[in-house]
Amino acid sequence: MRMGSVHAGLLLQLLCSASSYRFRSRAGYGPFVQNPESEWERMKTMGGEERAGPAPRVWKSGAITADENTFPEWVYAQKSAYPKEVFQPEKGARPLPDWSGEILRVPVATSSTTAAAARAGVVELLCHVDRIYVRIRRDVFKSLNAYKDLKLGTCPVNQGTKAHYYLLYLLKTDCGFKLESKADNLFISVVLKYMPAGQVLRQMPFSVPLQCKYPRFFNSYKVGIHPKLQGGTVFKALQPKQNVILAALDASGNELPESKTYTLGQPMYFEAKMANATAKSGDQRMYINKCFMTASQNPNSNPKYTVIDNQGCMVDSKASKQSKFLLGASKMALKFSVAAFIFKDGVSTSTQMQQLYMHCDVSVGTLTPSPSLKACNYDPATKK
Repeated sequence: MRMGSVHAGLLLQLLCSASSYRFRSRAGYGPFVQNPESEWERMKTMGGEERAGPAPRVWKSGAITADENTFPEWVYAQKSAYPKEVFQPEKGARPLPDWSGEILRVPVATSSTTAAAARAGVVELLCHVDRIYVRIRRDVFKSLNAYKDLKLGTCPVNQGTKAHYYLLYLLKTDCGFKLESKADNLFISVVLKYMPAGQVLRQMPFSVPLQCKYPRFFNSYKVGIHPKLQGGTVFKALQPKQNVILAALDASGNELPESKTYTLGQPMYFEAKMANATAKSGDQRMYINKCFMTASQNPNSNPKYTVIDNQGCMVDSKASKQSKFLLGASKMALKFSVAAFIFKDGVSTSTQMQQLYMHCDVSVGTLTPSPSLKACNYDPATKK
């Protein structure tokens, strides 16, 4: 039974001056692709509605063969240059403006093969309705492990062949895609970055800005319909079924006031217990899964220092013999101590005080401990 996270504040005083690689496509890391090269070629030649925009398709008549009388079913048109209001349906009939002929005739065909060959290079990009595909030649890199330091935004390489590294991601993936909406197009931008790790560089880092352009579409017969979405966000407070109290104690087990000054290395005592002291535990007991300390009341803030982890082990006891679980009389309460410390990043000459907060994740389980529910200390000498 998960009980949630609680915290307590403390005040501390400073009193001292050529291989093959296998890439896994995991959930959240883009579409699963067994053969990235085949998938690249498939998406490269794909047409219709699965592409970023449909290619112009033509209605042809055997009796009409002249180009000026060959009309496309749809065509790309900039909203700013061709106002859609002229296609507003209305009663009766009226002529269309002269410029309408510019978007109703088939544009002059160009060689897609030549254009594709010209674009082919070190870095290649494919843009689609729901995904972005990027590949980069492997011979660009001198390191065999270069893929570990190559990212699309924040997302790593997830496919590879002998010739290329591939980064194949859905747009809904949290890679840091940036959206920019304009009248005629939607732009999605991201940066391909290579930042080698380590103390020395044998190849310079680089970044390549990438951008996908998605034209906006509308049907002329739907110009008169303008749907408007309305709504909002509703917040509701979640009330736990049972409450847990995390309190700071003195060496005798008495609760301390809101603030307490400690010297570095001095033991700080804590107790996690059920709020209802008269509640019967039966065949259950309380366990602490994890505890960590932060310099902010927000448990998601940084820096943070973990004292209890691995589903109930006092990992800080490896560093200090003052950090350990303590014996207690109640099965629904756990006492422990932690050696006082401060965060190095917060040390300054202007202040000698740091206020820290303890956050703990607590569970209630069976009386008999298990690998996932326990309370254990490490031997500072053997670290076991």
